[in-house]
Amino acid sequence: MRNMFRQLAAYNAWANARLYEGALALPDELYRANVGVFFQSLHGTLNHILLTDRLWLTRLTCVGEQPKRLDGILYDDRLELARARLAEDSRLLAVVSGYDEATLARPHAYQTTSGKPQEQPLSDILMHLFNHQTHHRGQAHACLSIVTKQEPPPLDLLLFQRGVPPPDLAEQLGGSAAARP
Repeated sequence: MRNMFRQLAAYNAWANARLYEGALALPDELYRANVGVFFQSLHGTLNHILLTDRLWLTRLTCVGEQPKRLDGILYDDRLELARARLAEDSRLLAVVSGYDEATLARPHAYQTTSGKPQEQPLSDILMHLFNHQTHHRGQAHACLSIVTKQEPPPLDLLLFQRGVPPPDLAEQLGGSAAARP
């Protein structure tokens, strides 16, 4: 399980880099266009994915502030959002890489956004986290397709496993190697 979760964390960073490359290339009006997905726009959807990743990482590490709303906009500026995404992907990979098999099997206690106490195996929480990312990344992928009327870059796990390189998002953002996942 440990290796599977490490692979999913690395895949997550890879897929996000491919998705953000497309998002950063869009004119602002298309990037923010309400296309009818749950969080309305590509911008809203990308914010939601980052927000929920932060929520779960805060629950897992007890470090950081837990968001109160699932539809919040953490960053209105998409370049800041992309930089934050790179940092969160690095953080997620580091956290997941620190787990061993015994830790993954143990129950983990946390509170929901409404304050209700919950407890379940850490592996189940991580399965939910990665499934949630894939679900909403699919919506973001659809947003790209809708606004460009073109096929967006494929995000298939098999392509990641075959070694298709991600774009260098940190370089595109003018960031340093420290910002890279």
